[in-house]
Parts: sequence; C-alpha cells; structure tokens
Amino acid sequence: MNMALPNDVRLTNAVANTVFVLASLVLVAAAVAWVARLPVFALRGIVVDGELARSSVAAIRANAAPQLQGNFFTINLAAARAAFETVPWVRQAIVRRVWPNRLAVTLTEHQAAAYWEDDNGDERLVNLQGEVFEANLGDVEEEGLPTLAGPEGSAAQMLALYRRLQPVLAPLQAEVDTLRQSRRGSFTVELDNGATIEIGRGTDDVLVQRTERFVRTLPQVMAQYPGRALQYADLRHNDAYALRIQGVTTLVAPPPPVRNKPAPRPAAARQR
Repeated sequence: MNMALPNDVRLTNAVANTVFVLASLVLVAAAVAWVARLPVFALRGIVVDGELARSSVAAIRANAAPQLQGNFFTINLAAARAAFETVPWVRQAIVRRVWPNRLAVTLTEHQAAAYWEDDNGDERLVNLQGEVFEANLGDVEEEGLPTLAGPEGSAAQMLALYRRLQPVLAPLQAEVDTLRQSRRGSFTVELDNGATIEIGRGTDDVLVQRTERFVRTLPQVMAQYPGRALQYADLRHNDAYALRIQGVTTLVAPPPPVRNKPAPRPAAARQR
C-alpha cells in the first residue's frame, strides 16, 4: 500500500531537483564557455571572395582585420560585416563562419557612375545604385563621368534624371558634364562643350519633355547663325526659351509643330 509523502518532504524533493537541474545547467554553460575559449577556435584566417577591381585582398585584410573581435563562436558577424564595409570601394560584405577557425567574406565593390559635389565643393562618388560613397578619386578609371551637385540625399534622383536627359541631349553633339539642382529644386545642365541649359523645376517627366522640345526645335534657330555656338539656354519660360548664341542674343518661342499649319518664324535676333 502506497503512502503519500508529507507536503514538506515533497517540497524538499522538488527544491532539490530544481537546484540539481540549475547546477547542471551552470556546469554545462561553464564547460561550453571553456571550450569556446580554447585556442583552436581563435580566428586563424580570412578567405576573401568576390569580383575585386579596386582593392587587393591584402589591403582589405589589413583594413578590416584589426577591427574584428572574438573567436569563431563569439565574433559578432554584423560588426564584422560593418568592418569590411568601411574599406574604400567595398559596397557590401557577406560574412560567415567556416569551421573551426576561419571567416569567409564575399565582397561587392562600388561601381562609379558619377562624381558628387556637396555644398562645400568637396567631391565624392556616386555608384550605379545612386548611393554616395567615399573613395580615392584618383582610383577612378572611367572617363567622362558626369558631376552631380544637389541637396544631400538627392543623388539617386539626380542620377536617374541624368540617365534620361543624356540621350535626349545627344543630338546636340555634347555630353552632360554637370547636372545641378538648386535648393529650390531648379535643375541646370552644363555640357562638355561649354554650353549651359537652365531646365527649371518640375517632375522628371516634365523636365524631359521640356528638354525634348528644346532639342527638337533648336536646329531651326541655329541654322540662321551658321558657325556660331550655343552658349546658354533658359527653358523656364512658358512655351518659349531664351538663347544666347555666340555673338547673338535672341528670344525664341517655337510652339509644338501643328499638322497642316505652317510653322511660325522664329523671332528676329537682336545683334549685340
């Protein structure tokens, strides 16, 4: 016949079992911590992978390795990733552990798409994703990169607008050298032939349409002044644009072509 244990005995047994379990967990944790600190798990090597054109593996290790802390078990992978991404030209790093004492790092480099000019006139770089990054400008091998200059945080928008404007302006036989955005949101294009075009404000679609109309109608005006170069254009007027041609100033108001109607003559030029 089974007899129930007194309540105080059962309580004592429960407490003893709990203490035993806790003590076992502490011992296991201590054993794990001791094993994790063994020299065999200290980081012994870093394997770097990725398409690297700007940075050598030795330079990457030299820049990032001093910032790494911990061993195979204790290293913070997020902090390690951030350390590698501080290396010039490195855009993204993926870091993983390799048993028992190595790190494998896959790197993606920035690809320069433009220069970035801040309010102080200092230059940085813009990558293909529209992100501004720090790097040695002397390492840039690409020729003919444009300069973008605008408010902080607008690089991606300006790069997208540049990509739309460049083919539109191509018939002028010139490349976009600089695209500027003022604090009030007005855009100006400086071409590599020295001409400046004030495009004004508006959505990207409006700016592109305004520029397309200008490029489409400009040859009609320039044909009247052979051998003279465009110096300045202001597209900010409604249904018109102002021009400064070498030695000539004129205001041209070419409406969009209308079918079955003769195109009006451009306004006469006023000689300086």
